[in-house]
Amino acid sequence: MTVDRPVEAVPFDDVPAWDETADVVVVGYGVAGASAAVEAATLGAEVLVLERTGGWGGAASMSGGFIYLGGGTPLQEALGFEDTPDEMYAFLMAAMGPGADAVKVRDYCEGSVDHYDWLVELGVRFKEEFCDEPGWVPSADQGLMYSGGENAWPLNEIARPVPRGHLPQIAEGSARTAHEEGERGGGYYLMAPLVERAEQLGARALYDVRTDCLVVDRAGTVCGVTGTRFGEPFRVRARRGVVLAAGSFIYNDDMVARFAPEALGRPGSATEMHDGHAIRMGQAIGADLGRMDGCEVAGGADPRMNVRGILVNRVGQRFIPEDTYGGRVAQAIRYKQDDVAFLVMDDAGYEEVPDMVTGGPKPRPDWVADTIAELEADMGIPAGALDATVTLYNRYAARGEDPLFHKNPTWLRPLEPPYGAFDLRHRTGGFTLGGLRTNTRSEVLHVSGRPIPGLFAAGRTASGVPVWGYASGASLGDGSFYGRRAGRSAGERR
Repeated sequence: MTVDRPVEAVPFDDVPAWDETADVVVVGYGVAGASAAVEAATLGAEVLVLERTGGWGGAASMSGGFIYLGGGTPLQEALGFEDTPDEMYAFLMAAMGPGADAVKVRDYCEGSVDHYDWLVELGVRFKEEFCDEPGWVPSADQGLMYSGGENAWPLNEIARPVPRGHLPQIAEGSARTAHEEGERGGGYYLMAPLVERAEQLGARALYDVRTDCLVVDRAGTVCGVTGTRFGEPFRVRARRGVVLAAGSFIYNDDMVARFAPEALGRPGSATEMHDGHAIRMGQAIGADLGRMDGCEVAGGADPRMNVRGILVNRVGQRFIPEDTYGGRVAQAIRYKQDDVAFLVMDDAGYEEVPDMVTGGPKPRPDWVADTIAELEADMGIPAGALDATVTLYNRYAARGEDPLFHKNPTWLRPLEPPYGAFDLRHRTGGFTLGGLRTNTRSEVLHVSGRPIPGLFAAGRTASGVPVWGYASGASLGDGSFYGRRAGRSAGERR
């Protein structure tokens, strides 16, 4: 359990001396911080990155590496997919809501192709190959994939289905192998070029720095940070601005209990440095907050298993199309099904699933039976309920139809004995999406609505494009996109 450290505004006049000085000070060296460092240094600013751990990367470097991009990127075009900012906007407004920031989403969609080009110019590579099977990551090292349920109902009726999950090419082999063996995955191959460019541009990084408070002058301008390094007081002056990019608050139990109680006690899909302290630093000087209740949710079965079976709730009823984004399935289980769900498959469907799925060997069913009546009795589902669901599903699947949830006909096939079921109860985790409220320049907004001079934020320290819904790549996408904006805005201040 995280213990909150004291946080308050430190008056500029109370700082006895500065240990370091730079034009732009960046707190956190994940994807948002690295992007800010590159952009500010490109403008000629002297940049100093303060990282709490012993090295760069953060949660981004350990992630699968998806970046949500669209609007007609060169990779999309090379693989024959037509996309526009308008189509991307229509999808994201449906998938990221309710409460999605229309101005920020529009801005992100309009700038998506430019952002792709920026990443490629820095050295991020994307393999020109499309992965057409659902999964948490591509089956190999394909560069493009549906990563948000764009091709599943009802989102495929809101916007033309186009894959937008861009995965950096992994030099050492397949994405699946790298993930399973704990090797460098796509996130590392996104981060490494960013850090290399930042260093080439002269940005410096100091590690093992724990930042505690923002320093504010008499006019209310942020002009530095205080903290500790190796247990000793450490004070850093920022001539132009401070960028907060230190992650979410999923590992702060007090904040989770207050703002996102549904996530309390769940495993966090981040590093333990995501303790929300950077958010509290902003709050201490009057910063506003945005969508602190929002959470990315992961868990349940592998998407390649979901599509070959049916997902049912505690009373044996289907509640979502099984071919949609796995994160949307997990979110529906937690928030709409009281964190109770089951995956029912037959032996033929189970055998089709690759031997190795994301996270390890193919799991074995929790229950196996020759009849649905026996299976529902073992699962504790009311007698006849699951049988009615399977009977209806099979009737239409034999015709290649799914009138209830419109699953793609590719995955429709009647379920035949023997059957197996997987217990998905209380297996969801994730991370928080809310944070400091910012504008499209990544300026942190005061509760009055005005920007706080000299303070910027990006990544999961800020409330960004994903606010309640999610698509894989949304955090690395908007973190790097608005990290750039933060670095640019800070670097341009005089």
